[in-house]
Amino acid sequence: MFLSFIAATILGCAQPEAPKSTALEMPKAPAKAATAAKPKSDAEKTVLDVALGSPDHTTLVTAVSAAGLADALGSPGGIYTVFAPTNAAFDKLPAGTVEGLLKPEKKGDLKKIIQHHAAVPIVPLAQMLDGGTLTMADGTKVTFKREGDKVTVDGAAILGTVNAVNGVVYVVDSVILPPA
Repeated sequence: MFLSFIAATILGCAQPEAPKSTALEMPKAPAKAATAAKPKSDAEKTVLDVALGSPDHTTLVTAVSAAGLADALGSPGGIYTVFAPTNAAFDKLPAGTVEGLLKPEKKGDLKKIIQHHAAVPIVPLAQMLDGGTLTMADGTKVTFKREGDKVTVDGAAILGTVNAVNGVVYVVDSVILPPA
């Protein structure tokens, strides 16, 4: 049931929704919990923890939170493949695009873009074959291109891989926009 709720949340299926934060920043743990909790080891980090710990993914973290998807990606029970654009990737978008998408009235558009960067299940890099496709959480597909060890996803180059307890994060150099 829990996994179906998480999959439904990220896929946007009709399931009861979890409470959502309206803040653009990630919710902070209460001070008491922060002092009592031990830091997560790399083996315990979720895909969201990976992004939270990266100074190169602050724009992505803000966007995930604004889209209401932080709880899903932070759940240790998920099995996600996530393509994580760097801050520099977001900077390639036309001026004002990110700021516009962070407005509350654009939440649906932002959610679709974030969902276009995540899929279930975990797909190892070795299975991303030239011409292969993957259906993303927004219901559309991305296509892989492989030239030797270099892999791109709809033109976004995979720069690195970080394994997480609930999936795998592929750092990419471009925002992957869903088809219009």
